[in-house]
Amino acid sequence: MKNAIYSLMILAFSFNGIAQEEYLSEEIQIKMASMAAPEEDRDAVTVYGYDREGKPVLLKEGTNNLVCIADDPNMNGVSVSCYNKKLEPFMSRGRELKAEGKDMMDTRAVRQQEVESGKLKMPDAPSMTYILSGKEANLNRETGELKDAKLRYVIYMPYATTEETGLPDKPHTPGMPWLMDPGTHRAHIMITPADKD
Repeated sequence: MKNAIYSLMILAFSFNGIAQEEYLSEEIQIKMASMAAPEEDRDAVTVYGYDREGKPVLLKEGTNNLVCIADDPNMNGVSVSCYNKKLEPFMSRGRELKAEGKDMMDTRAVRQQEVESGKLKMPDAPSMTYILSGKEANLNRETGELKDAKLRYVIYMPYATTEETGLPDKPHTPGMPWLMDPGTHRAHIMITPADKD
């Protein structure tokens, strides 16, 4: 019996150690999230990150027009993003619905209904989002440096269409801009730079 209890205690401490190792400090979360923003804007961004329980928290109140999101410890890979403050109602609603246990498709449906009813406001002008991503194996957890990271650009233009923008609804060559979800509240221009040879 004592051996079984001892084994369980060792196991519990092992899991606790893993959790402690996976937690990124607030300083590192802020540094990593800010990396998605243009260099000249990084010092003044607002940053949301995660506490030790994995719950979203405000880590830094900024002074410019960008809101950045640290890497979600519950998701595979590394992904941080920054977006124009005009998108905050849309983005924060998404975080609320996720916290309620809604999956991606349910979240989309709820936000669509709320946008169409006027309850949820979308930007009245094109609004920029920057997304920096990479592999966990390439992340230095002590410094926040991410090797071989890729930066993707997303420009939200609610209800934009292929006809009015002249953009295709899929990329025809690597790196070309294209319009995703045309004609919907989620319509956005995707620009994923081509991989370097």
